[in-house]
Amino acid sequence: MNQFNKDIIAALSSDKDITLNEVLRRQIEVAANQFLQNELTAVLGYEPHTRIDRSKDDVNYRNGTYTRTIDTEYGEINLTIPRDRLNKFQNALFPPYVRRTDGLEEMVIKMYSKGVTTREIADMVERMYGHYYSPTTVSNITKRTEHLVEEFHERKFKYSQYVCVFLDATYIPLRRGTVEREAVNVAIGIRSDGGKEVLDYSIAPTENGAAWSELLQGLRARGIKDIQLFIADGLVGLQSAIEANYPQAKFQRCWVHAERNLLGYVRKNDRREIITDFKAIRQAENLQAAKERLAAFSAK
Repeated sequence: MNQFNKDIIAALSSDKDITLNEVLRRQIEVAANQFLQNELTAVLGYEPHTRIDRSKDDVNYRNGTYTRTIDTEYGEINLTIPRDRLNKFQNALFPPYVRRTDGLEEMVIKMYSKGVTTREIADMVERMYGHYYSPTTVSNITKRTEHLVEEFHERKFKYSQYVCVFLDATYIPLRRGTVEREAVNVAIGIRSDGGKEVLDYSIAPTENGAAWSELLQGLRARGIKDIQLFIADGLVGLQSAIEANYPQAKFQRCWVHAERNLLGYVRKNDRREIITDFKAIRQAENLQAAKERLAAFSAK
């Protein structure tokens, strides 16, 4: 999922709030396009870029692509649908004229969550493709999907130091017998060169310190040794998890969460003025100016 790490960050900028919905939308888009490629590979029976004899009339091979858009719970995704020479490939996930997905979002998020087992991956692939293909073809798609999931969560990081890591969670409905809203915990790193990447994410019934501690342990085990600053909300247990895994790191309360909490204590008619003054503190040109604005804000 290397392309995921490149493309997903286009939604993030230093002047904008980090939206987890956009993080999830981009992963769904990348994963859906990878599923399409895996499906065609399984149908053709050979890997991309494999040399084949194209002189025979009955030989089938890749023959370009066309684009479609599909609506998901997290926004519109762009699909690049592969074609085959003999026009025999009809993808199972996105039938013609269908504009919405049927559970794809949930499948992708669960499939790429930290700790998913190969049996669970096989069950999800079976649900997606079992009615369309033979057991052998479904098995081949499963193997390719397992490899991508493993590559994402076990990859060694190129960089061992990050200036800042954002930790946040969003709640989404997932089926585990019944439909329950569960927390998707996401870690997003920013390097000294300004580059950003999704480091990892996991699913837990609730956002809690133990889940964050396990995720941070994984980051350290895969090569991230130094993080200067963590930015997150004020979840109980989160700072303890950070201190246990990165004791040298500083912790800062997320401004977005602080703004949201602040609004809960302010009358509706006063919210615009309060938030304008609050943002002015963050936008101050230097530390002294920020302190002066904070003092003025507190005095109101």
